[in-house]
Amino acid sequence: MPNIGPSTLVDPDDPPERRAEKLMRINEALMRRVERATDDSGAAYAHFQKAVVLDEQVRERTRDLEKTLSLLSQSNAQLAAASEAEQRARADLSNALEAVQEGFALFGPDDRMVMCNTRFCRLMPDVWRELREGISFDDYVELISRSAYLDDPRDTVDGDPKGWADRRRRLHLNDHVNFNVRLRDDIWLQVSEHRTPHGGTAIIQTDITDMIRLERAERDKLLDAQTRMVRATLDHISQGVCIFDSETRLVGWNRRLGTLLAPPMNVVRLGIRFKTLFDAIAGTLEFDETMPASAIHEWVNSPSPRSPISFELRRTGDMIMSVSAQETPEQGFVISFTDITVERKAIHALFDANEMLELRVRERTLELEDALGDAERANASKSRFVAAASHDLLQPLSAAKLFVSSLSDMQLGDMPTEIARRAQNALGSVENILGALLDISKLDSGQAVVDRSVINLGHLLRQLEEEFTPIAAARGLKLRFARRDATVDSDPALLRRILQNLVANAIRYTDEGGVLVGVRQRGTGIRVDVFDTGPGIPEDKRDDIFREFRRLDAAGSAAEGMGLGLTIVDKACGLLGHDLALSSVVGRGTRFSVSLPGTAFHEVQTLPHSAAPRTFRGSDLLVLIIEDDPEFSEALGLLLETWGMARFIVGSGAEALSLLRETDVIPDIILADYALGPDETGPDAIAAIRAQYGPVPAGIITASRDSEVNSRCREENLPLMRKPIEATHLLDFIARAV
Repeated sequence: MPNIGPSTLVDPDDPPERRAEKLMRINEALMRRVERATDDSGAAYAHFQKAVVLDEQVRERTRDLEKTLSLLSQSNAQLAAASEAEQRARADLSNALEAVQEGFALFGPDDRMVMCNTRFCRLMPDVWRELREGISFDDYVELISRSAYLDDPRDTVDGDPKGWADRRRRLHLNDHVNFNVRLRDDIWLQVSEHRTPHGGTAIIQTDITDMIRLERAERDKLLDAQTRMVRATLDHISQGVCIFDSETRLVGWNRRLGTLLAPPMNVVRLGIRFKTLFDAIAGTLEFDETMPASAIHEWVNSPSPRSPISFELRRTGDMIMSVSAQETPEQGFVISFTDITVERKAIHALFDANEMLELRVRERTLELEDALGDAERANASKSRFVAAASHDLLQPLSAAKLFVSSLSDMQLGDMPTEIARRAQNALGSVENILGALLDISKLDSGQAVVDRSVINLGHLLRQLEEEFTPIAAARGLKLRFARRDATVDSDPALLRRILQNLVANAIRYTDEGGVLVGVRQRGTGIRVDVFDTGPGIPEDKRDDIFREFRRLDAAGSAAEGMGLGLTIVDKACGLLGHDLALSSVVGRGTRFSVSLPGTAFHEVQTLPHSAAPRTFRGSDLLVLIIEDDPEFSEALGLLLETWGMARFIVGSGAEALSLLRETDVIPDIILADYALGPDETGPDAIAAIRAQYGPVPAGIITASRDSEVNSRCREENLPLMRKPIEATHLLDFIARAV
């Protein structure tokens, strides 16, 4: 007998009630069979046992089914409650949607309508009747595009219902969109479409007819007001204006147009064509060659957009008008006419006046060029004269100073010594004046050549201290130099003259107290300050002190200067590019500052001073003087003899070589003038002697201030002293050379 269990007696796909019913019938049948076979045999007992087991399984299965039926009953009850709640919510949503004033529709993620209220598409009855739940969005759009209530689709941008539907479907691709739809009888709907979080689409339709009509009425009022304002404005401007529409019909003009063009009265009227108006007035106009009448017609009839044009017209009676034509946003155009007759006459008059003025200016320019040439030639001649005169005067001046120095060294008594001292001071004043004149002439003529090099500022200040300390002491002043060594980039001669003039000026105008010269580092540069305790400089005099021949104490003597010191300082600083600053307090003193490009300070290097002259015996030194000026050579030789030195005096390098060969002696030092003749210089003569006798100590004495002299002496390592020379400086010069 096949093994039949509960799982094979019932169909698992049957409902629980059906399976329970089958099991009950099976149970009853088995019980009846057991009762009939109870006494038949032992096999009946076995069947009975199987029936009992089967019954137990059926009972267990029945209990499970009862539990399942209970759970199913509960689920059905909950589902019924949820369905009832959904129905109530849907009813509430429908009632809420019906309560709103706008039409509303909801499409699901599959673009099929889920629900809508009765106001949705109510203004389009032929569409509203066809709307139902489940309609696709494409079918909805198709209904709208073919609705008889939609304003004529052929007037839309796309020109037909299909085009309108395609445009509407493209808008549907956006997440959020708003647009207006015009219906028949001037009814307007605003459609707002928004994507929901679950991919659906909510559409809201709002009737904005009243809003559109109100806005249109307000715009019409505004346009009317603007039209009146434009009309009033056009009638009050000086230009004539006419406005044409896209069909070249006259739609507006002002009164000034009639005054300028004087057209026939029956021609200027609303709606007249441009060609008719133009032909009526063309006979009274003269056109420019650059813009003939045909070109104007061509511009008017050309397709949009037209480029603006401008041209001039001449009307019978010598009236000249400037014409401008420009396209309007509506593809029409506006033309303006401006009377420029007065301006053109003024321009012609101005042109004639300019020609006359230019002629006079050319004549005057030629006169000024001639005068300027004469002035430049005179200035150059003056500069050459001053330079030549200064050089020529420095030669005898230097000789005179040497003669006076020789007298001072002789024991002549108190009276001759005092006279010699005063003569020495007078010659020093003359020397200063000549030096200032020579400097200012070079700076004015532009012939001053800048020879920049790296200068030891501390060494230069020590020289100035030795030079001015006796002068300050003679005036009862205290002169202090707060020296700090630094290297600066400048012209040695011009920088020395700048600082020399500043210190001399400070001493000259200080009656009591003293003068301080300080050096400070400012950034990457060096600043030299000259302080004094003088009377100070008033504000209104600070520009005057830098002018030529200007002095604050006009009563001062010529021996104290001619008022060129600060002028030279100002011009030299400008030539070198050094900043010159002035600060002063009246009654307390003045500070002049010169800023120099330089480096950081060095440690102070103490150099030996030679303020005290060396003492030489008569046979100590043999000095060879090479000088072509007899007076200066005699004065120099006499001064050397008073110091106990022997000297040879010659006029050229050839004479020097000849003399040395005859005497068979070698000098201890050579003092040579730079310019010995037309073809010979002092360095040439010294080089020839050194070629014969070895490295004899030598130096150059000259009255020249040329930069070429400085460069030549620096290249050949020859010490340089300028005429006129001081006796103490000469002795120090010789001491350093040997």
